[in-house]
This record gives sequence, structure tokens and C-alpha cells, in this order.
Amino acid sequence: MPFLPTLRRLAAPALAALALSAAFGAHAGEAEIRKSLAAIPQLGKIDEVRKSPMPGIWEVRVGFDLFYTDEQGSYLMQGQLIDVKAKKNLTEERIDKLSQVAFDQLPVKDAFKIVRGNGKRKLAVFEDPNCGYCKHFEADLRNIDNVTVYLFLYPVLGPDSVVKSRDIWCSKDKGKTWTDWMVGGVKPASGDCDVSALKRNVEFGRKYNITGTPTLIFADGSRSPGAIPAAQVEKMLAAAN
Repeated sequence: MPFLPTLRRLAAPALAALALSAAFGAHAGEAEIRKSLAAIPQLGKIDEVRKSPMPGIWEVRVGFDLFYTDEQGSYLMQGQLIDVKAKKNLTEERIDKLSQVAFDQLPVKDAFKIVRGNGKRKLAVFEDPNCGYCKHFEADLRNIDNVTVYLFLYPVLGPDSVVKSRDIWCSKDKGKTWTDWMVGGVKPASGDCDVSALKRNVEFGRKYNITGTPTLIFADGSRSPGAIPAAQVEKMLAAAN
């Protein structure tokens, strides 16, 4: 069948040209969108422009905020992109992926450890000492055994949160002082030490879109915002470790 080699020779450059055309088209679309949206200065710096799963719609990312636009950047909208057939919130999944933190990249020097049982499983938690949900979570977390908790003080609820975080961070036994306050209501004694770690925690949280407390990060990088019950923590620990 002599025509087969000929077909292959013809197909190779044709496919290459097609790929180049597609790449150029995608680049042109991105450039056009960026140019058009530059007319909205309040939008801020655009970090990424890419095609969304919805045909003809592009995703525009500004930090952790997602917007959607047409191929010319003539219209801009913000909302949730839902895959109806798969019953998935694609916007939520995308933000979760963007804000995922590898556990070994956590700045654990700016946290203190609470070890229960053999401490084999790992969990990082960002909490504010004045967060009511965190107090309920801490009471429930005492039911979890064989875990090492890396507690990141995350004072975002006001000036008093900064003061209490300072007093806890500067105490001799941070874990005990934390638990005494969060579970027992024993106010920490006034402390004085280097608290630059607290500032770094807040900066880290902003960088990785930690917008509420408590926020849990598991060993596999998955995260969960909110005071989830101990049974759910157990399931996620089992899946992650």
C-alpha cells in the first residue's frame, strides 16, 4: 500500500500546522481579552487567562477571584460555573485547587505542636483565639487520638485576637495555654516575646486564601474550612495519612 507513507508525510506537517494554529488562536484570544479588560482598572492585576470548560467562555483569574468573559473580552461576569451533567461546581473546585497547600511547604516553625497518642497522623489548623467556632472545634478535637496538630495562631478577628495570640505564643507551654483558653476559658497571662510569627501566619493565610477560622490542612494537601465534626476529621485523616 504505497499511499500510506505518502499520507503520513502529508499528515505530519498538516497536524503540526493545525497545532500551531490552535496555539496561536489561544494566545490571540488571551491577548485580546487582557487588552480589553485593561479598560477596567478596578479589576486589578490579571494573574491568568485561560479557556474554561464551557465553550466560548474564558476564565480570568485575579488572585483567588474568578471571572468569566467571552472570547473578545467584551463582557465580564462573576459567579459559579456549574457542570450540570456531572453535578459539579467547577468554580469551587478550581479555587480549591488554586489554594491547595502542600503540607511540607507549611511554615511549621511559626506553629506550635499538640501531640496526642502516638502522633503519627498530621493535621495543621489555622485558628483565632476569639473564634467561637474554633472553641467548639477544639472541644471536639480532643476526641481525636494519634495525631500531631500544628496549631497556627491566626489573629484576624480584631485587636484583642492579636493580644491573646501574643500571650499564648509567649507562654512557656503554648499547647496547654491554648487548650486552657479555648476549652476551659482560662485567660492566658500577659506575655512579651518576639511575635513576628503571628504576622507571618496572617501573610501566609492571605497568600493561600485562608479566609476563615478554623481552616484545616491535611497531610495530602487537602483542606477544609469550618468547624467540622470529629467523625469527619477522622475520615479525612484516614484518607490523607
